[in-house]
Amino acid sequence: MFSPIDFAILLLKIGVITLGFALPIGGLLTLYGDRKLSALIQNRVGPNRAKVFGIQSSLLSLPQFVADGIKMLFKEDAMPDNADRFWHFVAPALALLPAITLWAVIPFGDLYCTGTVQVKDYMDVCVGGEQKNYFSIANLDAGLLYVFAISSISVYGAALAGWSTNSKFALIGGLRSTAQMISYEVTMGLSLAGTMLIYGTLNLNEMAQQQGALIGGWLPAWGVVYQPVAFFLFFIAMMAETKRAPFDVPEGESEIVAGYFTEFSALKFGAIQLSEYVGTVFVGALVATIFFGGWQVPFLYGDGFHFGSGGVDISLPYPVVVALRLVAFIGKTLLFVLLQFMLRWTLPRFRYDQIMNLGWKILLPISIANLVITAIIVLAF
Repeated sequence: MFSPIDFAILLLKIGVITLGFALPIGGLLTLYGDRKLSALIQNRVGPNRAKVFGIQSSLLSLPQFVADGIKMLFKEDAMPDNADRFWHFVAPALALLPAITLWAVIPFGDLYCTGTVQVKDYMDVCVGGEQKNYFSIANLDAGLLYVFAISSISVYGAALAGWSTNSKFALIGGLRSTAQMISYEVTMGLSLAGTMLIYGTLNLNEMAQQQGALIGGWLPAWGVVYQPVAFFLFFIAMMAETKRAPFDVPEGESEIVAGYFTEFSALKFGAIQLSEYVGTVFVGALVATIFFGGWQVPFLYGDGFHFGSGGVDISLPYPVVVALRLVAFIGKTLLFVLLQFMLRWTLPRFRYDQIMNLGWKILLPISIANLVITAIIVLAF
């Protein structure tokens, strides 16, 4: 039975994960990821002119972030005369909604044990209690399929944004975005097929649980160890899916003004931009979950640290273990977010034909070869 308490916990998880983590981090990336980090890389100061009640503040440029938000709230919502008013209004929502709903299956931590936790074969076993799903919105058995399904919907937001404005520049950007996202979805799916064969599950939390084992008693059995090629393929494909540099030809400021959101302003523009930044954070979370142990900390289990086969070396209370795992997952996620922005400000934008060649002629054959080799190895052993 789904009790009122369970419903309240579900609402709390939705609020904390989306409103307390994904959206705030995505919003802050507009300042610290794009503007301040780019200024640091390019030896500039970056935005530092926002004041608090007329006083210059040094709070890590946070007043600038607040000022940008207030400015966006009060900007005029301009719309071209010949635009389709309905789809011009709906397109930003179709871009942002999938970016938010994807977070439903991301496990920030393991199932919480209300009893006693024992360690057996590098796995936590809950004794005398229940396992509660407190750290993900939905613990779906087909979680990875859910990611594929929802991420494929996001293409509609960009396509409709480009078409609904009745602008040639926006239409070209929408067409580029559609072709790019569809092209790299193929590599994205095939690169993860090998991990499905190895883990034997589509549940993201179960994938993270299996990565708690140790190879040879010292090497964490993370997905990147078993599937290093798949990691690089998937990371590149997901960067292309978010349409961020060096894969930002759908925007292409030097060619098509701002691409598919050329004719959007105020909160509509903010929703489209925020969807890309939230997607960037999601890429970091998904890569951390599938390839880098998720919430797992090497040698840390439900009762503490195990550095050998002789028992617990450092005993820790279970709530402390849960907190360490939560911090580890967030840290891994932010690390891969930083990596994406470092690549963004290091590599120049690819040409459109280069992006298509990379997807269809290089990444796709490698992903197919990786899947075939993985299948042969799994079948043999």
